[in-house]
Amino acid sequence: MTPQDEDAPPDRPARRRRARRRATPAAPSVTGGRVIALPPPDAPAPPRAWRPGTFGVLDIGSTKIMCLIGRGEPDGTLRVLGHGWRRSHGVKSGGIVNLHEAEAAIRAAVGQAEDAAERRLDTVYVNLSCGHPESRLFNVRWPVGGREITDSDVRRVVTEGRMRAMSEGRSTIHTLPLDFAVDETAGVADPRGHLCDQLTSRLHVIDASTTALRNLETVLTRAELKISELVSAPLASGLSVLDENERELGVTVVDMGGGTTSIAVFGEGQLLHTACLPVGGMHVTRDIAHVLSTPIDSAEWLKTMYGSAELSADDDMDLLPVQLIGDDHHQFVNISRSKVVSIIRPRIEETLEMVRDRLESAGVGRAADGRVVLTGGASLLDGVGNMAARILNRQVRLGRPTGIRGLPDDAAAWPSFATSAGLLAWAAGGSGALGDLDLSEPRPAGFLRRLVEFIRDRV
Repeated sequence: MTPQDEDAPPDRPARRRRARRRATPAAPSVTGGRVIALPPPDAPAPPRAWRPGTFGVLDIGSTKIMCLIGRGEPDGTLRVLGHGWRRSHGVKSGGIVNLHEAEAAIRAAVGQAEDAAERRLDTVYVNLSCGHPESRLFNVRWPVGGREITDSDVRRVVTEGRMRAMSEGRSTIHTLPLDFAVDETAGVADPRGHLCDQLTSRLHVIDASTTALRNLETVLTRAELKISELVSAPLASGLSVLDENERELGVTVVDMGGGTTSIAVFGEGQLLHTACLPVGGMHVTRDIAHVLSTPIDSAEWLKTMYGSAELSADDDMDLLPVQLIGDDHHQFVNISRSKVVSIIRPRIEETLEMVRDRLESAGVGRAADGRVVLTGGASLLDGVGNMAARILNRQVRLGRPTGIRGLPDDAAAWPSFATSAGLLAWAAGGSGALGDLDLSEPRPAGFLRRLVEFIRDRV
């Protein structure tokens, strides 16, 4: 034994073995005769941490009004404690057209959900599809002066974006920070704690008609409900039917509802663009009723049971009984299924061509070229997926809400729950990287300041 070995601590060999184990690379991969060390796999992500409590959400659509009451579970899923729905009345193209009829339908849907969940709602998260929502992007710079970025700095950047987006007759619903740049370092998801001279942010602003929003608030007040938050309908649909990889690589959600078709383009994990088209499944129903001279309910039955966006070889042979409008309510005629399909097909083609044109003009780059996820009630029509893949020239899949329990057993109808399930995810805390930060400006603390703020808000 050498003098150096005598001076060494007795556990050195064990430490050397541990060091060798730590330095051992991951299992190699052989490619073209070369050995390439692969990095170790990432540890599995922990389950999403939801906000505590129970939340109520309300999806006000043109054909149905849906209410869900639910909460977030420790395993990262959402649980629906009660749901209720009613056929929509007093709503057209997502907007309130009859206050009394809309109030009655909302009361009935909410009451059904409350009875199932055995609890009462005072506030609800509501989808925004009324008031012709518009989507715009802004770049905002804010001087920090070399110090650490705080919550207040982030709020001021967002407030500046709201101020730039303000226009007469419009109200801002969302000001969503897409990313931040800390001086020359771009792509910062959460800048708080960084040191910099200038903070820059790319903001996505969604606004809507102020009058339409006031009418929505009025009808909910009559139904004894307060709005916790308005949430863009396409944003909510995307939260429920997409996974993180799709949102990161670029994907478009097309929610084919009853009175409207909404579009949401996601990329780099963020919502980049939204649009709302004034056409949906109810327009298909009305086309059938008009051409065949049959009642709306009969047309809806034909569309749901036998409708398709594409012809098949046997459609000419299938004869369907169709009730005619007139004095004799029991008068029926037989028509071929191909006749029904020939009425449906042009309207679906028109809708998808409008989606294609809107995506081409969105100005969000490669994100709009990603795959398309169809959801909503009208997406359940046979052949819509194949037609969408052809017209949009993209991969297409049908989107259903994921990570949620307690929906009706018929999973085939789950695309109709996409918006309401996404609203529940938003309410429970699935709002993004800055979900822990209230992005609204803090209210003045003193009495005099509150008085000045009160007067300024109303003058």
